[in-house]
Amino acid sequence: MLPSVLSRVCNSNAAWRVAQATLGHQQKRFLNIHEYQSAQLMSKYGVHVPEGLPAFSIDDVKTGADKLADEKGEVVLKSQILAGGRGLGKFTSGLQGGVHITEKSKAVELAKQMLGGTLVSGDKADAKAQIKALYDMFTKSDCTMVEVNPLAETPEGTLLAADAKLGFDENAAYRQKEIFDLRDESQMDPREVAAGKADLNYIGLEGNIGCMVNGAGLAMATMDIIKLHGGAPANFLDVGGAATEKQIIDAFNILLSDKQVKAILVNIFGGIMKCDVIAGGIVSAAKQVALPVPLVVRLEGTNVAQGKEILKNSGMTIITADDLDDAAKKGVAAIKA
Repeated sequence: MLPSVLSRVCNSNAAWRVAQATLGHQQKRFLNIHEYQSAQLMSKYGVHVPEGLPAFSIDDVKTGADKLADEKGEVVLKSQILAGGRGLGKFTSGLQGGVHITEKSKAVELAKQMLGGTLVSGDKADAKAQIKALYDMFTKSDCTMVEVNPLAETPEGTLLAADAKLGFDENAAYRQKEIFDLRDESQMDPREVAAGKADLNYIGLEGNIGCMVNGAGLAMATMDIIKLHGGAPANFLDVGGAATEKQIIDAFNILLSDKQVKAILVNIFGGIMKCDVIAGGIVSAAKQVALPVPLVVRLEGTNVAQGKEILKNSGMTIITADDLDDAAKKGVAAIKA
């Protein structure tokens, strides 16, 4: 009955979701008690435990040391906190260890350093140190990912990164030269390696229409329009806003190294670079690489008329397009011809 009652009371979806969460995920609380309290409770039920006394003051320590010292005159002082690893812990005052075997005569002086102090247990102290070290590496090395799986513990209680996977921000290569010199190019797409050396942004895909575009946003739009008209882009390739003729040549060579490419679509918006300059570079580069596949070119922007004239008079079979939609249609048609 309760859910139905709530459905009438809760007059908004948000309130109903809160009610459902409250009903379905009841909070659970568990009680933990100190070691000496645990020993007292077990002793009450007949469990054999070491003799001990809780000490809340220096006087309690004196009394306990006199009563509990063994035949060697030694006693054990154990800090009582709700955590493991006390023996490997450290007090904020600098005292190392929360468990000490000491001579009865030294118990009081040692207890003065322990009573009322703050003990960071060994398990937490080591974990904090390791997490801090990982975070320092993450920030100072320009990481994008730090994965440790598993984080193991040795028999001595030391945490150990038994496996590691690290990723780094490519934009930080200029200040992380030592790290980026570790790059294993044998594990990378050779086209992406070549593009990186030519200062081009390239990502290989599985289509058959090679794309050369200036600007990441325009490149994405070009890929979308190709798909819309039934084609499949072979790559993402952004030559940037100030590509040189050599970069365009490199771009053509990268595109043609993909044996799946059956046509190339060049979509350039002339802003800072003028369309006539871009057109000249495309024609020169296309002649040098001797294009074996159809080439569709769409130009727009500054000096676009002059740019189209250069393409028309190039003496090459270049398919020109009036707009992006037209270019995508002609690119798809070229691979079907």
